Amino acid sequence: MGEDTPFGLLASSLQNASAAVVLCGFLGFLGLGILASYILTLLVAHTPRRETSSERTYRTITKDGKTTSALPLPDTYSSGKAEVALSVVVPAYNESERLPDMLAEAVTFLHDEYGLNKEKPNGNANSRGATTGWEILVVDDGSTDSTADVALNWARSRIHLGEFTEGDIRVCVLEKNRGKGGAVTHGMRHVRGEYAVFADADGASKFSDVMSLRQELRCIEDDGFGIAVGSRAHMVTTDAVVKRSFIRNFLMHSFHTLLKTFGIRHIHDTQCGFKLFSRAAIKNIFPFMHTEGWIFDIEILLLADYLSVPVVEVPITWHEVTGTKMRLVQDSIRMAWDLGVVRLGYIWGVYRVGPGGPSKKRR
Repeated sequence: MGEDTPFGLLASSLQNASAAVVLCGFLGFLGLGILASYILTLLVAHTPRRETSSERTYRTITKDGKTTSALPLPDTYSSGKAEVALSVVVPAYNESERLPDMLAEAVTFLHDEYGLNKEKPNGNANSRGATTGWEILVVDDGSTDSTADVALNWARSRIHLGEFTEGDIRVCVLEKNRGKGGAVTHGMRHVRGEYAVFADADGASKFSDVMSLRQELRCIEDDGFGIAVGSRAHMVTTDAVVKRSFIRNFLMHSFHTLLKTFGIRHIHDTQCGFKLFSRAAIKNIFPFMHTEGWIFDIEILLLADYLSVPVVEVPITWHEVTGTKMRLVQDSIRMAWDLGVVRLGYIWGVYRVGPGGPSKKRR
């Protein structure tokens, strides 16, 4: 009797068969889930639109105050040596009111810091091979107001002061709105600088803090690769953050928790609109960017991590500025969705990582 009987053996076989069926079913559902996740990622993956011919041009102000015709922008990805020391990319969407103050602060600093070589045109190299000069590239992200004209008119009103010359302030207009990430990526593709910083048009970040970013970036640079991230994390207990609305602070903390869940823990403030890049980092990160919305900063940091590009977080001075273009609840939901798409895109290999990086020479 017992398990040695025909009935006992049958019962034991059914139990083993049931376990095998359950295991096979589980593995089958797991495989279907992975396949469904991969297909869904393919369907919703971000595909940046291509530049149009007009978007590869810029306008500037001549010495006699006239607006130039459309001139070709350089291609950072294919160009060799930098022509200027620092490029400033300013993504601007309907920023006709806030942009002039930001430009005034930036130009005053840039003239004092990089405008010492008065005899040579902007972009010449000194005897040691280090580049001098600067440029500001305003990327009008398909604005419906007069952002581009405001930038050009501001330059026209100041060029006679001798703070800058023709070609120092450039304005590029995108035919259609791409989003902040798209505008920054477009700008970074067409800079001439040895280093390039993108700075929000609202002027919320103290522009002279770019010196702190540059100093810290040079400390961690590896084979010419490096990124310095402006940070407001040290301000979480200040009035600038404490006096924000409850819903804004709640969404901010929720987003940070989500980032940690996705493995981004080494940078405390990923969304600050003030980041400095070496030229090598630009060439190896931005050609592979997919996200054009608010979450593009996260993709930059993910690519930097995959390529072993060193990143340093640097405290900066920042203040709240009215007139934000972000729709708090709607854009927060979109950011969470985009974050999931980006993470899955790299997990499943839908998004490609370039072959570059500082470790490439040592592999």
